[in-house]
Amino acid sequence: QLNTAEWVAACPLTQRGCVRGELPLKTKPYADQKPGTSGLRKRVTVFQQNQHYAENFIQSIISVVDPAERQAATLVVGGDGRFFMKDAIQLIVQIAAANGINHLVIGQNGIMSTPAVSCVIRKIKAVGGIILTASHNPGGPNGDFGIKYNISSGGPAPEGITNKIFEISKALQEYHICPDLKVDLSKIGKQTFEVETFKPFIVEIVDSVEAYAEMLRDIFDFPALKNLLSGPNHINVRLDAMHGVVGPYIRKIVCEELGSPANSAVNCVPQEDFGGHHPDPNLTYAADLVNTMKSGEYDFGAAFDGDGDRNMVLGKHGFFVNPSDSVAAIAANITSIPYFKKTGVKGLARSMPTSGALDNVAKALQMELYETPTGWKFFGNLMDAGKLSLCGEESFGTGSDHIREKDGLWAVLAWLSILATRKQSVEEIMKNHWQTFGRNFFTRYDYEEVDSDAANKMIKDLEAQMSEPSFVGKTFSSGDKSYVVAVADNFAYTDPVDGSVSKNQVNGMHTCEIIFRLSGTGSAGATIRLYIDSYEKDPQKIYQDPQVMLAPLVDIALKVSQLHERTGRTGPTVIT
Repeated sequence: QLNTAEWVAACPLTQRGCVRGELPLKTKPYADQKPGTSGLRKRVTVFQQNQHYAENFIQSIISVVDPAERQAATLVVGGDGRFFMKDAIQLIVQIAAANGINHLVIGQNGIMSTPAVSCVIRKIKAVGGIILTASHNPGGPNGDFGIKYNISSGGPAPEGITNKIFEISKALQEYHICPDLKVDLSKIGKQTFEVETFKPFIVEIVDSVEAYAEMLRDIFDFPALKNLLSGPNHINVRLDAMHGVVGPYIRKIVCEELGSPANSAVNCVPQEDFGGHHPDPNLTYAADLVNTMKSGEYDFGAAFDGDGDRNMVLGKHGFFVNPSDSVAAIAANITSIPYFKKTGVKGLARSMPTSGALDNVAKALQMELYETPTGWKFFGNLMDAGKLSLCGEESFGTGSDHIREKDGLWAVLAWLSILATRKQSVEEIMKNHWQTFGRNFFTRYDYEEVDSDAANKMIKDLEAQMSEPSFVGKTFSSGDKSYVVAVADNFAYTDPVDGSVSKNQVNGMHTCEIIFRLSGTGSAGATIRLYIDSYEKDPQKIYQDPQVMLAPLVDIALKVSQLHERTGRTGPTVIT
């Protein structure tokens, strides 16, 4: 009988791997490991400085995999390259081995976009996947980190599973780990280890891009896209990966395979701190791309977030396509994408805060439309039931039933497919869209890292105000504009697939539409989001500046909520 140190010393690492000892280590539970809409997100320092913090949560995730299934189970692991990712992956390897997981599939150097993880889970029929990302939040030693669990469908874990993970984390007294097991993340191929209790344990390092690229080839007309990007009359594009995970995907798929010039892709090397920038593809944080597009040199521009599931689309001279309009335009031109010619269109969906632009298309084309809470898991449920083909959120997320995550590069190739089919500019396509369906003027104000107590009290008081019988029918004015409240509610959703009910999602005043929501994607404090949506069908007004058109409604929303007074803010962090 050898102790762990003696066992390891007696068995030097060979080509096959080394027999490793599995240890149960004592720990203490943490009360704050409840996964949000996109996993557990905290400051990097929380994961680093709190003893066993990351280990506890990883053990809690693996504990939801049935012990009887683990010896045949495969988990996919990947991340967006942010600081602490590689350390977390080594912990996942060590804890998975000690818990009897048979096989891990990991992206080379740990890199794998969130859409690609979903793709690989589905392709190899894995039991699930662990994604190391805080999405569009900043990275680096003082930035954010996140751990998210996806299930066998490839989609984010539903509330039943995230609640189970949370309950396990609150009672955890020990975790199991093979502390000396180390994996070379740079070398493609299988690494096999004999683990003392469970054997063998296989870690497979794979090309991060290939399976995902293979999937896209079956969705889009690659020859047509290649002609658009590198043919005689090609367009000029500017794709900004913002030093996130999408960089290698753009280079291999858009540049190498579809022929777009290498210099059309920028910031394509993933960095632990995203080059010191905020990897959020919006008009504020992707300002470099916006300014470059204003020069008129490029016909199409796009930016992506840290883990590759969000996108921003721009036309020539910086023409901005808001995300609500983006999914609506893709829906209106859905036959430009060969995939949908094969599968048909089962239905459309949007999150509740997203503008009604998609509704207009669904009504005109007689397609089923679903309005869900924020969170891709709600779309996934509809997709798994065969009810949904295309969906989107105003938070720069668009996707379809090809996987169970939003997909930034897919959305960009969808737009390029529309350009190839219609042979018009982005601006011409959108203006034609508004003429056909009317326009939903839409904006979102983000107030980031607000004091949590102040934010929660504001929402609670707003809810109480809206529940007063006299609130509906009340008139609010700003300047020469007056609006009467038709409906005031706290959005609830009954899932048409499983009957589950999600309550207290957002507070909404339906004048045109004013929505207040606390976001669950931040790592510190609270983020208050204010959404304004107003439909206009007058051809003489549809080309106006959204901020000008919506200014009276913004003014009313701020007065009703007293948002600035209650939070101490003088304005939003970001305006979309």
